[in-house]
Amino acid sequence: MNAVLSATPRRPIRELPDELISQIAAGEVVERPASVVRELVDNALDAGATEVTVKLIGGGIRAIVVEDDGHGIAGDELPLALRRHATSKIASLPELESVSTMGFRGEALAAIASVAELTLASRTADAAHALRLDARSGELTPAARGVGTSVEVRELFFSTPARRKFLKTESTELAHCIEALRRHALTRPDVSFALWHEGKLVQQWRRATPEARMRDVLHDDFVEQSRPLSLDLGVLRISGRAGTPEAARARADQQYVYVNGRFVRDKLIAHGVRSAYEDVLHGGRQPAYALFIEIAPDRVDVNVHPTKIEVRFRDSREVHQAVRRAVEMSLAVPRAGIAPSPDPGEGRGEGGIVAGAGPAATGTALTPAHSHAGSGSWQGSLGLQQAALLYAQEAPAAWAGRSVDASPVLHTAADRAMAAHDEWPLGKAVAQIAGIYVLAENAQGLVIVDMHAAHERIVYERLKAGLVAARLDAQPLLIPATFAATPQEIATAEAQAANLHTLGLDIAPLSPAVLAVRSQPAALAGGDVVELARSVLAELAQYDASSVIQRAQHEILSTMACHGAVRANRQLTIDEMNALLRDMERTDRADQCNHGRPTWRQVTLRELDALFWRGR
Repeated sequence: MNAVLSATPRRPIRELPDELISQIAAGEVVERPASVVRELVDNALDAGATEVTVKLIGGGIRAIVVEDDGHGIAGDELPLALRRHATSKIASLPELESVSTMGFRGEALAAIASVAELTLASRTADAAHALRLDARSGELTPAARGVGTSVEVRELFFSTPARRKFLKTESTELAHCIEALRRHALTRPDVSFALWHEGKLVQQWRRATPEARMRDVLHDDFVEQSRPLSLDLGVLRISGRAGTPEAARARADQQYVYVNGRFVRDKLIAHGVRSAYEDVLHGGRQPAYALFIEIAPDRVDVNVHPTKIEVRFRDSREVHQAVRRAVEMSLAVPRAGIAPSPDPGEGRGEGGIVAGAGPAATGTALTPAHSHAGSGSWQGSLGLQQAALLYAQEAPAAWAGRSVDASPVLHTAADRAMAAHDEWPLGKAVAQIAGIYVLAENAQGLVIVDMHAAHERIVYERLKAGLVAARLDAQPLLIPATFAATPQEIATAEAQAANLHTLGLDIAPLSPAVLAVRSQPAALAGGDVVELARSVLAELAQYDASSVIQRAQHEILSTMACHGAVRANRQLTIDEMNALLRDMERTDRADQCNHGRPTWRQVTLRELDALFWRGR
């Protein structure tokens, strides 16, 4: 090997020719025909277009034409438009640091022209006619077209045949082009888009309201199987829709995230969304969602990747927490839920079967502030583990030979109105099957409830509510746990010592390459303290460390809730079944158990009629 290296002749350093530089840039910007479509549509939108038309031949490999009705390019600026790093969108560093346009690098047209045949035709409102520029010859000729711009790209990668071999079939490339235009259409309902292939109209989205455009782009199924979300923090606003857990997919192919109108792929945002779905998704299912994040341009850096599909936030933890909170709030209210009363201690499980021993008999659910005699109010006065154990142990006692009143205390006008018209969302219980399922009748037809899964979620949510106020007490370790640490872990432990202490963790360097853990959260005693420390340090470096602790705590509470919930083969009275239904209606995320399995299903009257061929 050394002989081969020594035999290699020395090559002098030289400046690369412009064409080669542009071809290198094209390798970063132009991956396939869809990349060209994305860049050209970005330019059209920046030019103020209200109508954008894309025409393709051969899936975009043989020809791509993008036409718009934007402001157009002045004739004397057309040659400059094809120069590298020539743009009208920024002119100074402050403008670069607060970019509000889709494009800004000024290299897309030059890069595309270096690997394909490109012509550019444009006309401004004050011009007598349009002008057409041939990128290869530089010839400028008069042309006929209205105000706006047309860009024609032919024979992509003709000058770099090795790259053309990496393209897929025409149908595959066409699908990628459609998806690229779909991403633009979803975030710009004020613009009409059309895509033609081989002279046939393939997709068209006319100008519409944001709600109508979402239905047009993602279809009715997505809208009907998702919930709106909204969060306004002043400097950061999030809107969109989050798919229900039941609508989760095997692949992550319906996840759209936009930052200031720009489609992005961001691990931090994806992590925030996924963490919001943690205890409602089953297995490796992928949620569907469309998130629109608006943030001050100077708080996000879009100059991270040549394709502008990646961004960097000034305060990544703020964005992560906001995304998680917005999605969690959207998922919190179950399909059959009713609005909770303003006081969290009211309306949640009143008259229910998921209560502590003493109060349950009189129709008052056990909440952290109404705990069993002798336990007192445990918010902030008992450790999390002791309080959770107490609650989980008391819950089954509420079932012992007691008949629970099916009529809950009616705290809100909505409650009273539904009760007066027998319109409880989950209806009235009628029977129990195999000691597992509760059958109920509502206005839509038949409701089938898995009583253990439903009760498990109710107990779990109550334990989580108590967790908010419980302390994260630290438990010193008799023998500190040590582990070999990376430089990143040591730097994080030193910089975030105060945050670690608030989480009950004392982690400090023992040597330049070793960290020692001297205390851990008391609620997590008995676990793998080194694994916990590594997880917290890794997430604290990127996200919010408290999310690691919270997940670990929730796993404990989930196990407690599973053991504390009513078991299969338990015979319930009609009153107890109705009490379970009312508690479900007031419990967040009651559509799934803690493991992501459904807790209830609706069978409509139409579906029942179809089973028996009624109406045929």
